[in-house]
Amino acid sequence: MHQFHASILRAYDIRGIFNETLTPHDAYILGRVFATTLHKAGGKSVAIGRDGRVSSPELEAALVRGLMESGADVHQIGLGPTPMLYFAVKHLGLDAGVMVTGSHNPPTHNGFKMVMMDKPFYGEDILALGRSAAVGEVIEGKGTLTVHNIKNDYAARLAADYKSKNSLKVVWDAGNGAAGAVLKNITDRLPGEHTLLFADVDGQFPNHHPDPTVPENLKDLQRVVAEKKADLGIAFDGDGDRIGVIDRRGRIVWGDQLLAILSRDVLARHPGATIIADVKASQVLFDEVTRLGGQPLMWRTGHSLIKAKMKETGAPIAGEMSGHMFFADGYYGFDDGLYCGVRLLNYLASTQQDLAALLDALPRVINTPEMRITVSEERKFAIMDEITARVKAAGLNVNDVDGVRVTTPDGWWLLRASNTQAALVGRAEGRDEASLERLTGLLKDQLSLSGVEFILSWH
Repeated sequence: MHQFHASILRAYDIRGIFNETLTPHDAYILGRVFATTLHKAGGKSVAIGRDGRVSSPELEAALVRGLMESGADVHQIGLGPTPMLYFAVKHLGLDAGVMVTGSHNPPTHNGFKMVMMDKPFYGEDILALGRSAAVGEVIEGKGTLTVHNIKNDYAARLAADYKSKNSLKVVWDAGNGAAGAVLKNITDRLPGEHTLLFADVDGQFPNHHPDPTVPENLKDLQRVVAEKKADLGIAFDGDGDRIGVIDRRGRIVWGDQLLAILSRDVLARHPGATIIADVKASQVLFDEVTRLGGQPLMWRTGHSLIKAKMKETGAPIAGEMSGHMFFADGYYGFDDGLYCGVRLLNYLASTQQDLAALLDALPRVINTPEMRITVSEERKFAIMDEITARVKAAGLNVNDVDGVRVTTPDGWWLLRASNTQAALVGRAEGRDEASLERLTGLLKDQLSLSGVEFILSWH
């Protein structure tokens, strides 16, 4: 019987501070209960991978031991990005996969991302592992261990979808994260001129933190794109499942803008297809998908939730503001920053279009970044219930698929409960500064009515 620290069983993964809230013994127990759960589901084979964090080898070894002691056959793929682990499950025909990764969290953190029986493993699945551990519900067994080197297979699969005869000049920033373990293997297979930054995997992240949604982390990429006169720059988060993009002028192409551009390519082959984006995405994206003849679908934030919705709807592509991009068109439907990079380059090269020009062609709006509003965990969901009831009673145009997104003639504002923190997340988008001021004023008023005072600042 084992009790996991209450803070580590998250909505989409397991995540904690190494040797504080997350220990090698936790990894061992996770192996035991995950293998037991897999056995009940009719599976036995598990792919295991790890990112470049200092603690990852130790956690991986404990996880493997736990899996094998509960009868799982382990297929170890070693160091690489999370999407290479997802690829391994498909490529090797396995039943499940567990990735040892702290994603874009600080170097002291680590965790696990999981898939099972061709489905994302999240939410209630993860909580059930905790309950199984608490009562010692594990089976005994003697599993096997097989070591694979699939880096070449993975790189070849990604490079195969660069079909254009044209080439580009590209700067890639791995941020010393796990994407660096395979990046050169991929770019060596692509035409064009490729410059790699910080491709040596280093769990201390000595150059900058590997989170491409934070503008500060893209400064090196912007500088080198300018120096090289490159067509664009591409960056990844710590485990390579998220992408960040800048154009030749150094401007950040945000997740919703990137999805709008990629949707042109996908809808040309799948007219009328559903395109899924999370509730934080710009109205510009949804309008652009409609203009291109697609069916836009606004859905809940969270990579596991998006993947599940893609399976349900048959959507060929989906994306999140955070940089998770999912291709079911010609690929497996999971989030893969490296694959997304290859597909973007192929589209630009094939159509001989300039990313900066495509960005310029999108309508201009102004929006706030994500605003995190600290509230108590106990009040978080109650506040959202209160605000939802009020805006609906007022007869406003409300989408409540994930929190509340209220649309007015000025634009829209959003408020939702964070899945990972004791916080609410706010965002607003308006036609101009005056519109945005009015929208954030409405958001602030609703918070105030629920006893939350917050200075909304985005300048």
